[in-house]
Amino acid sequence: MGRGRVELKRIENKVSRQVTFSKRRTGLLKKANEISVLCDAEVALIVFSTKGKLYEYSSDLSMEGTLEKYERYTYAEKCLSVTNSGSSQELQPHEIHKLTCRIELLQRNIRQYVGEDLDFLNMRQLQSLELQLDTALKRIRTRKNQIINESISELQKKERAMQDQNNLLRKKIKEKEKSDAQLLQKEYQRSTHNTCTSNLPQNPLQLLHLHLPIGGPPQRFIDNGGQNLQSSNSHIIPSWMLHHHHQVNQ
Repeated sequence: MGRGRVELKRIENKVSRQVTFSKRRTGLLKKANEISVLCDAEVALIVFSTKGKLYEYSSDLSMEGTLEKYERYTYAEKCLSVTNSGSSQELQPHEIHKLTCRIELLQRNIRQYVGEDLDFLNMRQLQSLELQLDTALKRIRTRKNQIINESISELQKKERAMQDQNNLLRKKIKEKEKSDAQLLQKEYQRSTHNTCTSNLPQNPLQLLHLHLPIGGPPQRFIDNGGQNLQSSNSHIIPSWMLHHHHQVNQ
């Protein structure tokens, strides 16, 4: 037979009521954990027994963080509704007290994050604070490493670009040096050719006046005064040939 439907009403028997509370509380906490894990939801559960004992579950590192988020959400919704209605109602005293308590809580959390005002925390609260700080440090280090890796990648790109630019400039310099060397060689050949051409006699008949027969008998010439001039039997080389021979030896 199937299980019958349980009538939802207060259990009069105190012992049965306590047993049912314990079972249902355990199941409720289990369901809260399951929906948090399966659906990646942020869950906060608060249960007070008839004796005022607190039972809580939070998928976040601390219940305070979830409660602060809830308060911010409800306060924003309330402000939005007031703005849309166009009414300018003043804050009630209980709302002012609520905001004051929240400010004090936030200030205390800030002091605890920097290592102050820790005397009134128990072991569980200290462990929760430590987990929050560890998580914050991991996120900070992750972000720092990401920025460092991005900077390294950007510097490597710039390095490759500069190397390519240097290779291009080096290639242009080599081409310029080669072109200059060829131009200098052409200028040198042109100047050498012009020098040799300028040293030659302009009139070929000058060779006859500057050159005497080699190995022939002595010849006599008569100068303007009527005296006999005897030519020597030595070898006479024209001056332009001596100048050209000197340049070749150098």
